[in-house]
Parts: sequence; structure tokens; C-alpha cells
Amino acid sequence: MTFRPGPPPPAPPRQGNAAAAAPLTDGEWHRLHPLTPLLKGGIFLIVVLGYTLSNLRDQLLEFFVPGPAPQEDGDPVRYVYEHGAVGWVLLGVVVVLVVLIGLFYVSWRMHEFRVTGDVVEVRSGVLFRSHRKARLDRIQGINISRPVVPRIFGTAKLEIAQAGNDANVQLAYLGARAADDLRQRILVLASGAQDDERTDARASNGVLQDRVDELFSPELDPAAVHATRVVKVHPGRLIGSMLLSGTTVFFVVVIVAMIVSIAITGEYGILIGLFPVVIGAGGYTVRKFSRSLQYTIAETRDGIRIGFGLVSTSNETLPPGRIHAVSVAQPLLWRPFGWWDVRINRATNAGNGASTNQQVSSIVLPVGRAEDVRQVLDIILPGLVGTAVAGPTASREELREGSSEAVNVVDDSLTTTGDRGGFVHSPRRGAWLRPLSFRRNGYRFVQGAVLLRLGAVWRSLVIVPLPRVQSVKVEQGPLERLLRLATAHVHTVAGPVSARIGALDALDAQRLWSETAHRAVEAAAADTTHRWRAREAHRAPATHAPHGRTVPTTAGPAPTGTWRADGGSQGAPPGRWSDVPPPGAVR
Repeated sequence: MTFRPGPPPPAPPRQGNAAAAAPLTDGEWHRLHPLTPLLKGGIFLIVVLGYTLSNLRDQLLEFFVPGPAPQEDGDPVRYVYEHGAVGWVLLGVVVVLVVLIGLFYVSWRMHEFRVTGDVVEVRSGVLFRSHRKARLDRIQGINISRPVVPRIFGTAKLEIAQAGNDANVQLAYLGARAADDLRQRILVLASGAQDDERTDARASNGVLQDRVDELFSPELDPAAVHATRVVKVHPGRLIGSMLLSGTTVFFVVVIVAMIVSIAITGEYGILIGLFPVVIGAGGYTVRKFSRSLQYTIAETRDGIRIGFGLVSTSNETLPPGRIHAVSVAQPLLWRPFGWWDVRINRATNAGNGASTNQQVSSIVLPVGRAEDVRQVLDIILPGLVGTAVAGPTASREELREGSSEAVNVVDDSLTTTGDRGGFVHSPRRGAWLRPLSFRRNGYRFVQGAVLLRLGAVWRSLVIVPLPRVQSVKVEQGPLERLLRLATAHVHTVAGPVSARIGALDALDAQRLWSETAHRAVEAAAADTTHRWRAREAHRAPATHAPHGRTVPTTAGPAPTGTWRADGGSQGAPPGRWSDVPPPGAVR
């Protein structure tokens, strides 16, 4: 008797299927906006049209203005007209336009994307096909940019940032509302949420009125973004920070050097060499200023939303756990005003010019006061401030309440020196290598992160979330070995933030190495930020050891007590460079 299995039972109905809630995330292949060929390849047609009109200027002038028009030798349009080849040229132009339109149409038809429960896929190309995939649980951010011309037509460019070089997935172009909806649905899928989030559709007031509303609407639209907290950059402060920036100082020095050189030598030839430099620096300053207008940092349920721009806008949502290092820095010229900037490291590198919004990738706060820094840090790293008081198992509301009680965690790290705030700082002999900053150089641990306090003239605070630590290195040069000092480097992904601290006591550097490695392993094992909404129902302590051992909240100056992994006693900490304390050693 042969067993023949029957038909498989029907799949049970899925509750909270986020993919089925939106047309563009239903798992089927979709095409981009119909105007995509015009927006991507229309510039070439505009150039051809401009060239043609430029050559027709004499004929147009003769047609509209009575009297003889100026004649130019070698005019191709007049040559074609005089030799009776107008019909053939017009036919050739029509053929070229038809071919171009056909190629644009075929390219648009062959450019498709789909969003499933696991990946975002994009396939494109006619002769040379490409197929890109972005895993939802590895998304580093979703950016929506609206350049001025696509913005007029109500379209936007959506770019999904992935870890790796040239790994981003780009959808250019989508309808503005479709791009916002698609980003929200992708974030819901990536978060591991079980329930659908349905948003009220915005009413349409007509195509023309909708274009006008989108063109003049603020970058942070309250109707489209449900933000719990928003930090904005004051325009006056932004202008002042740029006037006091290193680029402006360089710009002024170059101009003064030009004036002095001309006054002394009477030669104007130096202008030829330095004028391009001045133009480049001025253009960079103007672009940076225009991009930084309407800069906002908002806290949303699905991560941090960073937006900027006045005419051409751009905004990006960074899911939780995608920030690998944070730097709070204060240039010397900003110190009288108490201004700081905040930069981050992310595991993404567009490469090959794929992303035009590199500013979003590194700068979180262009300029702000200490209270702005506290708010931004509490948004991007809520455990840094709130958990230090409320505890690792606290809810989001308790974290927010705890942050108001733990302001000193940030304040004691920005401007303090010595051991204030629980920092382990460089010894006095470190002045040979850090004559100005040896008392400020230091490190400490807070819940879920290691803090490095650096610099006396150019102050900075580097924060590395422990789950994002890649490795830890301690090194000694010949002079450091002579002074019994060492340098520690907490490795993260490449970026503008360098978590490196030198001139530490050799034993303190070993303790930093051992403690960071031990805590990073525990934090990574308990980390659930790759599915940040799935942990809402199963919240677990973030910093408890696998065997129930609790990690201290802060680490003050290195003690001189015992070093034993088994909890026993030992006379003194390791006295030689090779005596490295084992991970998990009891202090």
C-alpha cells in the first residue's frame, strides 16, 4: 500500500501582518514613479534643447524683431536652412527623441522593487542586469531626499543604508507620500512588530494644491511624523558657529594673505592661484549652511529622525542600535558661547557617490548648547542617562523620568577634570605626553556604554555603546613603556569618531581593556536592537551576566583591591605588563 499525503492544510490567518497592510510592501514587484525617466535622464534632453535654442537665437531675434539680425559665420542652423536640409534634420531629431524615450521607457519597465518580510530587493538594467538585496534586520537607516526639481513634481528619492561599501539600495523616484509610507512600513517590518500600524490617509486638495503644500511644508511635518521629542537648531546659532568654524578662519587667512601680498609686491598674479581656493571654500560654506537650515532631531517610535534643508530637503530615520560611537566636541572658538556638536559612527558607506547626504551620516547636532546635547544624547542613547538612575529593566517612561535626575552623567563628562564624575584619569607623569590634558584624559563606565573624556583645548567626549564594540586594543610605545603608560583603543566601525585614549597608567589601561571586553560580550548577548519592537513584549535585563552576576552601574577610580576570577583573594593587582586580569575578574 502506497501512502499518498493529502493536500496541505490551509495556512492559518496571520494577525499583524505588516507587509499586507500597504500596497508597496505586499511582497510583489512594483515599479517606480512614471516620471522617473524624466527626472533621471531629462537633464540630457534639457541640455540638448538649450543647445538648440542657443543656435536659434539669431533666427528667433529676426522673427520677433523687425530689421536685419546680426549674422555669424559658421552658424549650423543657418547652414542647414540654406542647404535645404531642414526636413532631414527634423526627422533625425524626431528619431533621436523617439529612441531616447523608448530607452527611458524600457529602463523604467525593467527597474522594479519588492519588499518582503525579510528583504528589500531591487532589480534594474536592460543589457547589464543588477539585483540588490537589503536585509531588513541589517538596515542602518532609511533616507528620503527631495531635491528641488523632483520636489516640484511631488516625488522623492528613498535610500536604504546598509553596512558595507557601496551597499546602499536606492529607489529613485517614488511619489512623496508613497516614499513616506514605504519607509514606515519597512521600519515596522524590520522592528519585528506584531501589530499593524495604520495611519490616517492625508486628504488631497487637488494635484496643484498638493504640490504647493508639499513644496512649502516644513521639513518635520507633524501630520506625517509622530515624534515624542524634537530638538531644533537655532538659525542664529548656526550662522555664528559657521563664522567661528575652521573653514571660515582659513577663508579669512587666505584673503588677508592675498591683500598683504598684493600690497607688498604690487603683483596681482597671486589672485589667479588663490581665487579657485576661495571659490571652493565659499561654495562649501554656502552648501553646508543651506543644508543645515531647518535642522531637526526627533525621537520616533522606530528610531531617530534627522532632517535638514530649505529648498531641497532630506531626512533619515536611524533605527535603534545603529549608532556605533558618539562624539560630543567643542572647538576652541565655541567655548565662550558654550556650544557643542554631536557626531556619530555608522556602519554604512555609500561609495561611488551613491548618497548625496553624507552630512546626515555623521552629524547629528551641528551646534547646540549643553542642554541640547543632553536631549540629543537621551534620544540617541537613552540608556546613557536614563538607565543609570532608573535601572536596566525600566520602561521608556521611567527612563525619561530618570534622565531628568541624572543630568550630571553628561555635565560631569563635558567640562570636568580629574576624578570628578568617577573618571579614571592619566597620572601626573602623563604630563610628559599630554602636558595640557593629562588631568582631563580619562574613562568611565555607565550603564551600557564606555565614556572617554579627552582634550583640554579642544574638548571632546566619546561614547561607545558596549553592544557595538568590535574589539579593544592596548599598546605601548618605547616612551610610554619608560613612563609606565599605555594607549587604549576601543574599536568600532570606521567614521569621524575615534575612541582612542592615551597617556593612561599601564594598569588602568589593562583594566579598561579587560572591563570593556567583559561588558561588551554580555551586552552583545543581551542586545535585541536588531528587532527593537519585538522586545516590548519580552523585555530582559540588558546588563546582567549569564550566571546572574550584576554589572556595576559606574566605575570610579581603579581600586587597588583583589584580582581573582573565582572570587578568592589575591594580594595586589598585576604588577607586570603581561599580568592581564582575566575577563570577569572581581575587583
